[in-house]
Amino acid sequence: MKAIASFSAFVGKSFAIWVILFAALGFFLPEIFRPLTAWIVPLLGIIMFGMGLTISAADFREVARRPFDVGIGVVSQFLIMPLVAVMLTRIIPMSPEVAAGVILVGCCPGGTSSNVMTYLSKGDVALSVACTSVTTLLAPVVTPFLVWLLASEFLPVDAWAMFMSIVKVVLLPLALGFIAQKLIPGFVRLAVPALPLVSVAGIVLIVAAVVAASKGAIVQSGLLIFAVVVLHNGIGYLLGFFAARAFGLSLAKRKAIAIEVGMQNSGLGAALATTYFSPLAAVPSAIFSVWHNISGALLSNYFATLTEEPKASEQTV
Repeated sequence: MKAIASFSAFVGKSFAIWVILFAALGFFLPEIFRPLTAWIVPLLGIIMFGMGLTISAADFREVARRPFDVGIGVVSQFLIMPLVAVMLTRIIPMSPEVAAGVILVGCCPGGTSSNVMTYLSKGDVALSVACTSVTTLLAPVVTPFLVWLLASEFLPVDAWAMFMSIVKVVLLPLALGFIAQKLIPGFVRLAVPALPLVSVAGIVLIVAAVVAASKGAIVQSGLLIFAVVVLHNGIGYLLGFFAARAFGLSLAKRKAIAIEVGMQNSGLGAALATTYFSPLAAVPSAIFSVWHNISGALLSNYFATLTEEPKASEQTV
């Protein structure tokens, strides 16, 4: 068991490398990974079940303890990334499928890897976990509504069907994981150390499947989509940081909210895009999965070097 836990921890820490590797495998060996597109939704369900195994009542007490901080993070998440996505579709020429995919990933809740990146950045981990939990629970309502509002001009959006899908693939597995904590705590304690391995395996297989199914489109417009994803992610970090700063939050909280805003649940984006739009619309989510783990690691390393500046009243004259 120790060996599994150690290997799982190693895989979790090297997440970005595995995502890049499997994205490349999906591109060069599409015939192997293309059949996995049928498993994207079940894989995401498994990942969300694992998240449910780790959610605790303390996470929700954190929301009640400081609703203002969590509110800033949640509102920033569901305001900044969708609006930046719309802005990019207006500025950069792209096909309707790609535009809808960019908006879809922008409307997704925060990604679970943001919690790890916040820890590495010496940010407020409890705030990050609380924001991820709340945005994930709100996703069944907020994500379909925002996609319908912002992406309908590009492709038809069935908001009700999308709502039901997110309930089935996000809320239900989360609830089952949370219930399992109460009913079989011994099993959960044994399973938790292996969760990074399960989560990474699920995400990399989703990425490989999407890349394999969209190889032709990636060859044709992959660089454009990559540039859009880099801008989307980077602007999200920047605006998230300054939004938190505008409301007077501490440096540790600004780090948490910046990372929370910039990193999306791109696995959910890929699942929804594949189901309701097209494989091409899922490419922005797949590339986001690759890129935000690289950029998140780089940003957290930089953030870790920052320290809170003393207030004027604390400075010696």
